[in-house]
Amino acid sequence: MSALQPWLPGARVLDLFAGSGALGLEALSRGAEWVTFVERAGGALRALRANVERLGAGEACEIVRADAIAYVSSLEPGAFDLALADPPYGQGYADALIRLLEQRRFARWLWIEHRVTDRLPEIPGARTRRYGDTALTSIPAPE
Repeated sequence: MSALQPWLPGARVLDLFAGSGALGLEALSRGAEWVTFVERAGGALRALRANVERLGAGEACEIVRADAIAYVSSLEPGAFDLALADPPYGQGYADALIRLLEQRRFARWLWIEHRVTDRLPEIPGARTRRYGDTALTSIPAPE
């Protein structure tokens, strides 16, 4: 998260495949203005809601029960400053999100966690950091 610090103060953040909300809640703690969490699994949503309540973050966020890909497909260009995604591995979600970023430019930056072995589309300006078997790729929206 420290690599994101320069972009967090005042940012509108989208946390896709939010799970318990760890990424978005950390973004709020580091100065993000607003976080929209998108998650569809009932158990994860219960944990997310409990974490938001426990941390008193309800005034600075929205929780949306939806499929992340469908949600992003409905966004206008520039809807968010930063999108964070930790999708299930091996199901093509990372690739789909990157292609949607190219088409819709729904955020200025997309940071996505994926397997090191996942083959992602080539995007100018993308940077990948490896952490064992996991990679974190940051992708600026195309101009």
